[in-house]
Amino acid sequence: MTAPTATAAGATQSVSRTIHAERVLLLGWGRALLLQFAHPLVAQGIVDHSGFLRSRRGRWGRLRRTLDAMLILTYGTPEEAAAVADGINAIHDRVNGHAVLPPPAQSATPYSAHDPALLAWVHATLLDSFLLAYELYVAPLSAADKDRYCAESAGIEPMLGIPDGHLPRSTRALAAYMDGMLRGGELVVTDGARRLAAELFRPVPRIAAPLMWLARLPSVGLLPARIRQDYGYAWSPGRETALRISVRVIRVMLRIMPGRLRYWPPARQRRDTG
Repeated sequence: MTAPTATAAGATQSVSRTIHAERVLLLGWGRALLLQFAHPLVAQGIVDHSGFLRSRRGRWGRLRRTLDAMLILTYGTPEEAAAVADGINAIHDRVNGHAVLPPPAQSATPYSAHDPALLAWVHATLLDSFLLAYELYVAPLSAADKDRYCAESAGIEPMLGIPDGHLPRSTRALAAYMDGMLRGGELVVTDGARRLAAELFRPVPRIAAPLMWLARLPSVGLLPARIRQDYGYAWSPGRETALRISVRVIRVMLRIMPGRLRYWPPARQRRDTG
């Protein structure tokens, strides 16, 4: 149950194309997923209909498909973007069911991947996490550019059947929405969410454990404190120091890294062709 954060294809001078070019944005994806799992209906949809828990390859396949969709929506032609949106909608057609909410509700609540409220939450977690990761690892963004990124990303609305104006179009609107969700009662870290989170950080293959540790630092450390506590993740001054050191090291590495390693292929092609 995902909706890639992306601008409609064909835009010029796109802030989305600048942000989405960076492979390092993957370090913000874990945070976004943990926030998504914290919504019981989103978590149940993934548990019921995704291969995320059924096989080790399931979570990587999910990430790969979502990443490919985001890149096509950002850098592809309008026709390619429409085809990707049709594919997402076809998947969402099959994602529906019921979730038993934790106390005090304890009621079977229907969910659907076409629900605009759930799509908005998934969208906002990606938007918020990508902006955070870009500014942390790459460079600051102006207030105007961040607003443009939100506005461009809202172009996904008609493609996924989301009502006009449902997605945040400015950083102020995004911050207000995120704050409201975090302060409200909709987000509850369930057992299903914890199972998904545990699978998210299980390295495949095991030799990738050091890389998984590096990915886990921002995924957990950049979470809102309440969500981190609800998952039961420990956080300490030592881990905070490790995160800050890793940020400084990665920022230096990005400055000297060849473009073929730093940027996604569609972004490099765009740069080469102008």
